[in-house]
Amino acid sequence: MTIVADKPAAVDGVEVTAGVDTHADSHVAAVIDPLGRHLGDRSFAANPAGYHALGVWIASFGAVARVGVEGTGAYGAGLARALSAAGFEVVEVDRPDRKTRRDHGKSDPIDAYAAARAAASGRASGTPKSRTGDVESVRALRVARNGAIRARAKALTQLKSLIVTAPAELRSQLDGLDGAELIRTCARLRPARDEPAAPSPHAKRAPRPGRLVDPTAATKRALASIANRIQDLDAELAALDDDLHVLLTPLAPTLLALQGVGLDVAGQLLATAGDNPDRLRSESAFAHLCGVAPIPASSGKTTRHRLNRGGDRAANAALYRIVLCRLRWDPTTRAYVERRTKQGRSKAEIIRCLKRYIAREVYAAIQADFSPPTP
Repeated sequence: MTIVADKPAAVDGVEVTAGVDTHADSHVAAVIDPLGRHLGDRSFAANPAGYHALGVWIASFGAVARVGVEGTGAYGAGLARALSAAGFEVVEVDRPDRKTRRDHGKSDPIDAYAAARAAASGRASGTPKSRTGDVESVRALRVARNGAIRARAKALTQLKSLIVTAPAELRSQLDGLDGAELIRTCARLRPARDEPAAPSPHAKRAPRPGRLVDPTAATKRALASIANRIQDLDAELAALDDDLHVLLTPLAPTLLALQGVGLDVAGQLLATAGDNPDRLRSESAFAHLCGVAPIPASSGKTTRHRLNRGGDRAANAALYRIVLCRLRWDPTTRAYVERRTKQGRSKAEIIRCLKRYIAREVYAAIQADFSPPTP
């Protein structure tokens, strides 16, 4: 058994590597020497004071080569920003796979030491997103926008299902309506109510409305409530789209100039790349990040590639929407599809090839938009 001191003394000239297992309320840091020996581990609060204390503690062991942090896009986002601002080289570490956890066990110090070993060996070398610029603002707005879109779709489904089961008179009134006209009509519905009860002079709240007279009145009340909710979500989406337009138009003009790239697609691709797209070493790395780079799957005398099902699936979907737009409107893309079809390629294979080509265009556009202007 290896005995580790609670507070090892700093050693001048020794280059150490740290790893951090992040959580909502606390982070556990561990430090190893160049030979991989454990030097110490400790827990710190997940707040600015804890981030500072963690940085001071790992620096007490010697010169810090790099810090491997799990979850830089979630619980470790604040810590990664703080360590980068303090001058540490931060690398993004994936959580250990299930086989490793079965072999070595699972605890916060074990995961922290695993993160340190991954950073020291170079197995973990990805630069985390900086999350300090306009792209982070775009990402935050898109979270709200996507939530509003899902809520609107759910509300519209509820509205239409209520109409299907509505009383015959009400259903016939709404038959033939769709889209905005249906929502406006439902929002104007007014249910019939009984006379409200006389309020008590000692009541501390406003009197309740009268009782809804029958299921037709209750259905009208429900339809009006859902329709008003949809209208509120439409107004919220319009306001969010205005904010995104103001942010994205000057931020990514080259990207937005690509055929098939609108504000929604551009926002997703920028959120995937981050505020520091220079962390992507090549367009191949960006293709892997978007899950459109074929993965070698050769064996023996067979040379082939398989579909990449990893990467950011939202970015993959954004590239797919670009492909669909170009398949409809771009003559060059249509000619490419015709040529590859004659070569025996299926439609799915052709779309995968197109997504790979478009990822190359998108990467070049993002790099152009974020490159410093030439003097």
